[in-house]
Amino acid sequence: MRIYLGSLGCKLNQSEMDALAIQLAQTGHQIVGQPSEAELCVLNTCAVTHVAAQKSRQALRRLHRENPSARLVVAGCYAELAPDEVRGLPGVEWVVGNQAKESLAERIRNLESGSGSPPAPGAFSALPHLRTRALVKIQDGCDNACAYCVIRLARGPQRSRPADQVLDEVRRRLAAGYQEIVLTGVHIGAYGADREGRSSGLDLWGLVMRILTETDVPRLRLSSIEPWDLTERAFSCWSDARLCRHLHLPLQSGCTATLRRMARRYSAAEFAALVSAARAAIPGLAVTTDVIVGFPGETEEEFAESLHFVEALGFARVHVFPYSPRPGTPAAEMPHQVPAPVKAERARAMQSVALAAAGAFARQFVGQTVQVLWESASLTEAGPLWKGLTDNYLRVYAVHPVNLRNTFTPVRLVAVTQGGLQGEIIA
Repeated sequence: MRIYLGSLGCKLNQSEMDALAIQLAQTGHQIVGQPSEAELCVLNTCAVTHVAAQKSRQALRRLHRENPSARLVVAGCYAELAPDEVRGLPGVEWVVGNQAKESLAERIRNLESGSGSPPAPGAFSALPHLRTRALVKIQDGCDNACAYCVIRLARGPQRSRPADQVLDEVRRRLAAGYQEIVLTGVHIGAYGADREGRSSGLDLWGLVMRILTETDVPRLRLSSIEPWDLTERAFSCWSDARLCRHLHLPLQSGCTATLRRMARRYSAAEFAALVSAARAAIPGLAVTTDVIVGFPGETEEEFAESLHFVEALGFARVHVFPYSPRPGTPAAEMPHQVPAPVKAERARAMQSVALAAAGAFARQFVGQTVQVLWESASLTEAGPLWKGLTDNYLRVYAVHPVNLRNTFTPVRLVAVTQGGLQGEIIA
């Protein structure tokens, strides 16, 4: 059967669709790159904000318009939180919440056997929707109780994946030709904290060291880590240069009073001290973050404090989110909800600070020679313009006539450009 797999939202969603693609391809199904080519379309949805839920609905309607004859399967957080709403959308045949997602491949196989022979090992890198970086899920769920977050309701409690299972998947992805592995989950810093995880005797940093010592992974990257999970012991992992100099530490607000209402487990000063320690331990480190503006009760003074804090810390990248009330969360019932126009204005101001900080971070590296893993190219008058990433999350562009996809090359960074840095490939 010809199957199209789509994903919205976080890296965890994408990793689940990548894993599903491999499972289905192994049984002879054909993974296609366009919905119009498919007999079955699967969309892994997001509902972290009301905008994400809206985008999920729009994407589902678009899939049905593009291929009304295809069966439509809806999975993920939006399907978990609003199943009846999803069932009412045109063309939807199955609704699969997060708790049932693990059996999705089996359900599809039972629906109709795949035709043809399973592809040979190593062929999975050619699957149309797989990326240069392999996203490997190490855990699911979250035991935190942040006042604004609906994901703990959608994903359930913290559950660690067995370490040997993670190692096996990493090896399979490397055998398929991937040069970078990204460890992802809802709360990866809690890896090993649940009963199943404790049986392996590993926390996140123990798992990282096992991957580095037991595989030949060229580059290993971590997805989002809660600040309280970054301990001094963790810094020793970066003695291996294959671990990317990149930490995504969600701040959410630079104002301690707002952080308390959010039920976050640190003050602004503690967060700043942690970032300072990380930068001292890991030269060239990129620290990226998430910031919510317009959280209930956020005054002009609190927002100004948060804005100045973000400006002072000089993040490499900031994802800015206007607060979105999510049903079932404490924040949705809090008094003093901030009006939408005020949230929009604060988001614009925060985004302006974020862009300036990103440019300042990039300028530090002009004149340096770095290793870039190339991802894709677009055609220009000068030739193919390749884009790729350094280990510390700098986006680099360079013109080169040869196919560079999924290869490393040394690059001299010559100038800051829109969205990243211009580079010259060193022969």
